[in-house]
Amino acid sequence: MDIDIKGLPSPCYIVDERLFVRNLEILNSVQEGTGCKILLAQKGFSMYSLFPLAGKYLTGVTSSSLFEARLGYEEMGKEVHIYAPAYIEEEFEEIMSYCDHISFNSFDQWNRFKDKVKNQPTKPISCGIRINPEYSEIETPIYDPCYQNSRLGVTLANFRPDELEGIEGLHFHTMCEQNSDTLERTIRVVDQKFGQYIKKMKWLNFGGGHHITRPDYNIETLVRSIKYFQDKYGVEVYLEPGEAVALDTGFLVAKVLDIVDNGMKIAILDTSAACHMPDVLEMPYRPKIIDAGKPEEYSYTYRLGGLTCLAGDVIGDYSFRQPLKSGDRLVFCDMAHYTMVKNNMFNGVNLPSIVLYNEDEGIKVVKQFGYEDFKNRLS
Repeated sequence: MDIDIKGLPSPCYIVDERLFVRNLEILNSVQEGTGCKILLAQKGFSMYSLFPLAGKYLTGVTSSSLFEARLGYEEMGKEVHIYAPAYIEEEFEEIMSYCDHISFNSFDQWNRFKDKVKNQPTKPISCGIRINPEYSEIETPIYDPCYQNSRLGVTLANFRPDELEGIEGLHFHTMCEQNSDTLERTIRVVDQKFGQYIKKMKWLNFGGGHHITRPDYNIETLVRSIKYFQDKYGVEVYLEPGEAVALDTGFLVAKVLDIVDNGMKIAILDTSAACHMPDVLEMPYRPKIIDAGKPEEYSYTYRLGGLTCLAGDVIGDYSFRQPLKSGDRLVFCDMAHYTMVKNNMFNGVNLPSIVLYNEDEGIKVVKQFGYEDFKNRLS
């Protein structure tokens, strides 16, 4: 990391615009090579100060709620797509004012809202149905949209072809942090089960979970998968990665507050797994830290813990070449996606500041948080 972090507020998320552009260029190369359209999934990354930059490369955004749809509409101003397991009646009129595509989770939802879509006067809205091919290769059940009795998408047994009038697209999302070989196996199942309906559609949405910007990702297989449906059915193909847009572009800078001893050395940080990087506990996974190793790899091993009162607020065990002391700064890697969008203020712990770095302006503190942010969430 070649950014001087000494003067940064702690804790803070810092996104390196150079790395962000690198990802956007990779994604755009897929668009240019296939004619597909790639959307930023805001559920993974909603740092809207970067939306204008993302909009120079991507087709638009995809949303999972009214607020996400509005944010994408206001801050990127390109195509806005939305999918939700169910829509709230009182919000639907406003959703339509922002969205170009609306995907429904069931035929009952489609039938409930289709007249509103048809009769709204502002702009044409293309509607789709999310399908569940009942196939995935995800090992973590909480992230598997196709696990048994999933609430997400219409299975073939529950598909209602006689109710497709007005439906222009099908949407499937079966992946999480996976390579294109998984996609290639998935589309065979999708085609086998739903091909007779795809041929009647204008578009097909491959959903998210595509790790396109990962170094070992096989883009040729992705291109082949996209062109398969384009050539066979003449449909427009959409992809909506969130993680791939921001993968390996951000860091979380934190500070050591204290060192305690209870059978091993434990460093208490001014950050929190529970509050600031919840996927560490939810996924779970062990984030990388610059200049740190696995336990016992280097001379000094510590358990890193957060500053909440949650007993399990533990980031993991790491070793360092030099002993840690209060005031030392640690830099956690790959902390742009599913961090800012999922963080919280449990225990009244403040949120990390948000910082952007680019070569023209250097370090720019985009936002800092305080007591009013905590208070205004409550009543």
